[in-house]
Amino acid sequence: MSAETSHPPLPHTDSKSVGAADFYFAINATFRFIEQQFGREGLRQYWQDLGTGYYAPVTAAWKRGGLPAVADYWRAFFAAEPGGEARVEATPESVTLDVRVCPAIKHLRTHAREIVPCFCQHCYYVSEAVAAPAGVAVRVEGGNGTCRQTFTARQPGLPPQDLAQITEAA
Repeated sequence: MSAETSHPPLPHTDSKSVGAADFYFAINATFRFIEQQFGREGLRQYWQDLGTGYYAPVTAAWKRGGLPAVADYWRAFFAAEPGGEARVEATPESVTLDVRVCPAIKHLRTHAREIVPCFCQHCYYVSEAVAAPAGVAVRVEGGNGTCRQTFTARQPGLPPQDLAQITEAA
């Protein structure tokens, strides 16, 4: 936790030092099921609901702590994720999350799972739903195992995320 925040950066507590990688099987299967049952828009709505519901404590922390809280969250998140490699760089204007090895994509590939092609879009939709009410915007570039996510103060007239900038998983 940074000096600016007095709350833990993650919305949950866990007695394990890292998460369980088999969770990635569940989220991939869940994404596939929801997309098959409700279409791509239904899946996007699910991701947005995760961001606004489950991650509401993160939104509150980002609202209180601004970009330093965003950086704290991502550092804590990747410290708890098994098999991921990411670097968080923070400046007064932005936080850049440079994911060198996505733990979910890595685990799914290691176990020869078919990955939902739009899997990487969830990072944008969930994070944008968390960020927007806190006055923060996110843009994602890359995917399929490596990406860059940039968080900035939300500005009027910001163009929407270009989904073509998010590579489909294969």
